[in-house]
Amino acid sequence: RMVTLRNRYEVVRPVYSEDSFAADHEKVCRRRKTILQHIKEYLTCDSKRATNAVLSLLPIIGWMRIYRVREWLLGDVVSGISTGMVAIMQGLAFSLLASLPPSYGLYTAFFPMLTYFFLGTSRHISVGSFPVLSLMVGAVVTRLVPEQGAPANITGFEGLTQDQQRVLVASSVTFLMGVFQLAMGIMQVGFVVMYLSDTLVSGFTTAAAVHILVSQLKFVLGLSVPGINGPLSIIYTLEKIFVQITSTNICDLVMSILIMIVVFIVKELNNIYKAKLPVPIPIEVIMTIIACGVSYGFNFEERFDVGIVGKMVSGYETPIAPNMQVIQNSAVEAFPIAIVGFAVAFSVAKVYSIKHDYTIDGNQELIAFGVSNIFGASFRSFAASTALSRTAVQESSGGKTQIAGLISAMMAMIVTVALGFLLEPLPKSVLGALVIVNLKGMLMQFSEILYLWRKDKPDCVVWVVTCLGAILLGLDIGLAVGLGVELLTVVFRTQFPRCSVLANIQGTNLYRDHKDYLHIFEPKGVKIFRIPSPIFFANIEFFKDKLVEAVGFNPLRVLRKRNKALRKIKKLLKKKTTTPTTDDMNMEELDLPTDLKDLPFRMDWNAELPPNISVPRVDLHSLILDFSAVSFLDISALKGLKMTLKEFIHIDVDVYIVSCDAYILEKLHSCMFFDDEILTSMFFPTLHDAMLHVLDKHKDKKSNGRVVSKTIYISFFLYWASAWMLCIKNI
Repeated sequence: RMVTLRNRYEVVRPVYSEDSFAADHEKVCRRRKTILQHIKEYLTCDSKRATNAVLSLLPIIGWMRIYRVREWLLGDVVSGISTGMVAIMQGLAFSLLASLPPSYGLYTAFFPMLTYFFLGTSRHISVGSFPVLSLMVGAVVTRLVPEQGAPANITGFEGLTQDQQRVLVASSVTFLMGVFQLAMGIMQVGFVVMYLSDTLVSGFTTAAAVHILVSQLKFVLGLSVPGINGPLSIIYTLEKIFVQITSTNICDLVMSILIMIVVFIVKELNNIYKAKLPVPIPIEVIMTIIACGVSYGFNFEERFDVGIVGKMVSGYETPIAPNMQVIQNSAVEAFPIAIVGFAVAFSVAKVYSIKHDYTIDGNQELIAFGVSNIFGASFRSFAASTALSRTAVQESSGGKTQIAGLISAMMAMIVTVALGFLLEPLPKSVLGALVIVNLKGMLMQFSEILYLWRKDKPDCVVWVVTCLGAILLGLDIGLAVGLGVELLTVVFRTQFPRCSVLANIQGTNLYRDHKDYLHIFEPKGVKIFRIPSPIFFANIEFFKDKLVEAVGFNPLRVLRKRNKALRKIKKLLKKKTTTPTTDDMNMEELDLPTDLKDLPFRMDWNAELPPNISVPRVDLHSLILDFSAVSFLDISALKGLKMTLKEFIHIDVDVYIVSCDAYILEKLHSCMFFDDEILTSMFFPTLHDAMLHVLDKHKDKKSNGRVVSKTIYISFFLYWASAWMLCIKNI
């Protein structure tokens, strides 16, 4: 085995306690700002802060100033065209998920991008429709405007067709979604997305992929299945599909299977040869054009009863205001849509910002998406975020800035204004097939279950519960369930941490779990206990139990046994009775420190005692608590810790606390933690300092321990015998 040469270091310094360290090294006194000072500083404005505020609010100024026209413009143009073609196809397809006419998917590919171009901090994400958000919006649309039956009783629906009612619902939900995002951005709460872990998002998007797959089966099979909402809606939808399975349109099915096979194969080839291809082959666009031509040429709509896109809206309609009744009826769904939309966009943006070495601002992203969705909703678009596949095309095809995104939006505009009629014969089954084949990445996330089970079982539980909850209960409820389980795992990890007993690695100043290493040094009578989590009201009892388990005895029980034994000894010595009893001793007296003042000899509780006196043997003389991973203590934990320390001190066990955070030390001082028994000298800056102090303190006690024990036993025996003799003489 190869021997690695390592650098060595030697440090010669005194053994420090916290007190001696403070005496030798003067600490800087920092003045903390008051709340009023923070508010005053926040509201103070000067030219520098005003400039930074403008640059923060309009990130386009920052990257436009460094734009390299000769190097970047061609790449942005090529990328914009490539991304635009994908965005058009995905807009048409994802509008079916939102239960809207396909032409409105092109609106979502255009309007939100116009404002994100100025306000967004990411230079690479492609803003537009996202399948999960489309499905969540579609759930609200079908709830308020079902395919079969009367729509909800909402003012503003009068005189509108079913499609117009659905567009009004989708735009109102999107408007409210944007308001939520804008409000969170203004209030600087972009950190909330951190509560959505990668595991939770993975489970949630996998469940969404299952919902999307089921929702597209009716288009692929050419069936008429009404939209169903609420818990177990996926089960009821599958039931209706299987009831009608014999009515499958064979033309739709064959066309969908062929398109899925071809698109899947070409996408795999794109991945394999992506280093050699200047841009990915736009197979979705190619298959869409072919399908349109074949459908038009052979008149699929009339000959084979194939459902087609139909009349496309030409141009753009006038802006509309959101419907307040729809907003009131959809507030519960709009908030998770806002959170999921931002979480997905931010996570994708973060990946590419790290890759290309620039920073993104979570709060500004919230503002950008909030304004984009409000603006888009005013022009009848639905929820916008980003799609990983579309963003990958924009970045891999040479896109450097959001100029590529702007060009892709212009392509969507051209199709909407001038070329939309060419898409009218496109079969809906083709769009459904394109949606399903693009789910591969999300459905492949099922493979994470085995990995998570082997590596981190609580994370695996979060994934499975989130996925099952979102599949069975619906995406909004499932997200709430997953978030609740995720927070419970955090509580579980902090409430029941993996405590350990440490030992010194021989020849070093390092300490590790004594179960993990062979060559360790554990001095007799010393125990090092480590708790790797904050200590608070929920885990203080767990901390006590684990500490008792580590040392092998309960200090309070030992103290009570000693006090009972001491009571017997004092009665024998005072000749009060020949049959000592302890019935008159209450529990409060048993919990008091052992009083050895009146004894005419030195008491060693580990010495051999007479048969009628039984006291648990305690071989521990020093207990070291490693607080290096304790980030905070609350008041309940502080009281419990103080009580526990005193219990050990009362049975003559020296307690030391090491590597305690400075903030915790300040809190201990301010909360009157220290007294005559718990002293500041018990605290040490490092574990090795405390160990050296203990070894030095007890090095002289090893040699005379057995002599002291024998002397104590003989002294006690002589006093006990003399007491008996005096009793007999008096009789």
